[in-house]
Amino acid sequence: MLAKSNYTHTTKILVTGLLCLFTIIPTYAQGIDYARGVVKKLTSPAFKGRGYAMDGAKKASVYIADEFKKDGLSPLNAGSYFQEYQLSANIFPGVVSVKLDEEKLVTAADYLISASSPSIKGKFDVVTISRALLHTEAQLLELTARAKSSFILLDNRPAQDETSAVAELINENVSRLKNDETLHFKGLMIFTTDKLTWTSYTYQSARPVITINKKDFDPQHVRTITVQIDAMLLPDFHPSNVVAMVKGTVVPDSMLLITAHYDHLGMMGKKVYFPGANDNASGTAFLLSMAKYYGSHPGKYTMVFIAFSGEEIGMLGSQAFVDNPLIDLKKIKFLTNFDMAGTGEEGIRVVNGTVYKDRFNQLVQLNDEYKLLAKVDIRGESCNSDHCRFYQRGVPSFFIYTQGGIKAYHDITTERRHCP
Repeated sequence: MLAKSNYTHTTKILVTGLLCLFTIIPTYAQGIDYARGVVKKLTSPAFKGRGYAMDGAKKASVYIADEFKKDGLSPLNAGSYFQEYQLSANIFPGVVSVKLDEEKLVTAADYLISASSPSIKGKFDVVTISRALLHTEAQLLELTARAKSSFILLDNRPAQDETSAVAELINENVSRLKNDETLHFKGLMIFTTDKLTWTSYTYQSARPVITINKKDFDPQHVRTITVQIDAMLLPDFHPSNVVAMVKGTVVPDSMLLITAHYDHLGMMGKKVYFPGANDNASGTAFLLSMAKYYGSHPGKYTMVFIAFSGEEIGMLGSQAFVDNPLIDLKKIKFLTNFDMAGTGEEGIRVVNGTVYKDRFNQLVQLNDEYKLLAKVDIRGESCNSDHCRFYQRGVPSFFIYTQGGIKAYHDITTERRHCP
């Protein structure tokens, strides 16, 4: 969960966003408590990490739609707050368990399974190899031939004398071990000292991949793996964007958009879920706080609020919206997208700030005047959140994220939770 100071920063950024949209500063004492409640709700066990297992994303979408309705916003999709679309997703609704020799590893603390892993169950021998012995195709083929009915355990820590040229060759072979369907062995384990982070995928890969980062782990001593991964590919899943509006009082045909994605990574097995407080319950709280304000304080322009699903799996929700828009994209005066808005000790960064420099300069000027944030940094184009799909269609847009504080990004040490 976000620290109390982080909620304060989030609320200050809310004010900055309102200023950016040329409105007055509201009183936001109650807004802090409301934003805190939204984050607490979305990151609770009931929402299962807002992924596609156990209806997590669906429960989140219903909650957001109820908040829109409660605050008096109008549904945007022919009387509905939901815009449904199709995607495929690989999920892990059953058992996820890994034991090396006689030691059972802790899911999402000692290891992560790749989000594209298929199902597997059994006990297998382990063939261990160091990264330094994997820089030629001959070494790769010899290894996979030897490990035909076994798991490969790759010690992926680079040697001190590893050159960039050798690293490139090794990384290519590691990628083949993960994905090449012409190679035949049971599965791959990768030992690393890098921070473990997870993601979502729309497909299943050729074999299970397990990444291990465990204190005092010695890959040379591992002889067997006992593993169970219950994976399920959903080829025709239908999540929803949640869309609402407040009609403008003077120029209703021109629109300002506030967007954020509400989905996260969901479940790894039956007990572990990734709540995603920073990414992006914080941005969703931001969006709902703005919706609450504008619901009772309509502005000059029509305000449109979109909570996207499918961002973590490839920005598929925003892609679905621009492919089948519920509004005329040409009537959008500006879009502001909030993603990872939960810190702020070091200010904010504005993607597309160099593109829309006049708007960015207004943000800086307003921040200087009201002393809201430590700083407002500028950044150029980057297709790294849902604003991108609109920007690609010619819609002027910013993506604002916070800086400083916790470094939570798909991070098991700060975002892992267990269901009760």
